[in-house]
Amino acid sequence: MADTARPSAAAAGRPQLKTSMRSSSYLSDHQQYRPPPRQPESHHGIDTVVAEVRQSPGLSQSPKPIMPFNGIPSEDNPPTVVDSGVSHSFSHPNCAPALGRKSDRLVATLIYKAPAKASQSSPSPALADSHESLPANMAPTADIESFPLEPPTQESEQLDHLYGSYISPLCITSFLHLMSTFPQSSDADQPHSSHRCLDNQEHPRVVELTLTPVPSPKYLSLSDLRKHEMIYRFEREWNVDVVLQPDLVWRRHPRLVVFDMDSTLITQEVIELLAETVKDPPNLSARVAEITERAMHGELEFEASFRERLALLKGVEASLFEDLQPVLNATPGAADLIKALKRLGVKTAVLSGGFQPLTDWFARRLGIDYAYANEVVVQDGKLTGEAKGTIVGKERKRDLLVEIAAKENIHLSQVVAVGDGANDLLMMEKAGLGVAWNAKPRVQMEADARLNGDSLLDLLFLFGFTSEEVSMLAQGP
Repeated sequence: MADTARPSAAAAGRPQLKTSMRSSSYLSDHQQYRPPPRQPESHHGIDTVVAEVRQSPGLSQSPKPIMPFNGIPSEDNPPTVVDSGVSHSFSHPNCAPALGRKSDRLVATLIYKAPAKASQSSPSPALADSHESLPANMAPTADIESFPLEPPTQESEQLDHLYGSYISPLCITSFLHLMSTFPQSSDADQPHSSHRCLDNQEHPRVVELTLTPVPSPKYLSLSDLRKHEMIYRFEREWNVDVVLQPDLVWRRHPRLVVFDMDSTLITQEVIELLAETVKDPPNLSARVAEITERAMHGELEFEASFRERLALLKGVEASLFEDLQPVLNATPGAADLIKALKRLGVKTAVLSGGFQPLTDWFARRLGIDYAYANEVVVQDGKLTGEAKGTIVGKERKRDLLVEIAAKENIHLSQVVAVGDGANDLLMMEKAGLGVAWNAKPRVQMEADARLNGDSLLDLLFLFGFTSEEVSMLAQGP
């Protein structure tokens, strides 16, 4: 008997959501309904007052009718929605701090990883991708066979395939929830956030979030936060790069940007290009590539690996450097980035573990202010397989960065270093911001920021520029 009575009691105590009463809003369908008080004269809420004003004699009737509420039903007390005007709130979460206090804000730049094919159709993919016409909640695929019909198993599918491409509102909500889980100081203010779509409001590929207060450094330093497992997991799930920076004036005003050359400013490794050009011995290219790979992954000291690879080029004609000039392939966005930085008055430098003749030529072509690389010994027009002076490895790159900054009277906090290999880590650590560009796994793990896109112009988003401003800067003389 108890079992048969239980369903009817439950049905009597809870309203039923009928099909005809569903609305197009998930939130409206599932919000709780509170009936009005049985004695309205005992308490007048704002909705009660506004509703009664409509019926007061001597007052003009509102032209807008009361709209029926299509949420959870109540036959005894059908709810109504009253349009009572626009409500504005005035708050100061992102204003200048009160006297005697310091700003406590963290800037998170979320950059959607564009498809690689985009760089083939546009000279500036960083600016073009976000303007592609895609519905905000449509998975980025036109192939019905690959459209996800069911939720994926754990980490088998990126969430952007299910919840919309680019930086969707759900992506931002998920990120804010993630950041709220990190511990804060006991005396911290209530968390606030604001956002800016840096490229496109409808389908943003780059979104800048300002969060306050920052997670407590007593529990989690910024360096540890950048390397946190949950940040990496979020990046994989939503197909984004997350760059965390303190909201300081130095972030918005860099004065020196230093680049690695191979696989950063250009898409190739110069020493491998040399080896591919030399036909004797026939296996030279494979031998050089194997040494390069070990060095870039940090398994072999760069100086030793460079000397070992250079020795393999003994007897090669020195004119080969000139032959390789037209072969060098600049990374998409590199030329426009240098142009934009020059218009901003930012000094630039390329510190290469390659060869000075090619580095000098490439720096002049792009208009880079400083260029350092290895000087090779040439005798009778041929390479001797030896180098002059100090090899430009990780220590030398770091020292050169410091020397250039001192010469230009630039504080290291306003220096940005961009590279992809293990021999770039020391200079990236010395700079105010170290950026791993499509880098090796170890470098991505240790760098301050990770960028894995198609265009080096993405670097300007880290300084807070919008795509409109990037276009203006890149079109300069």
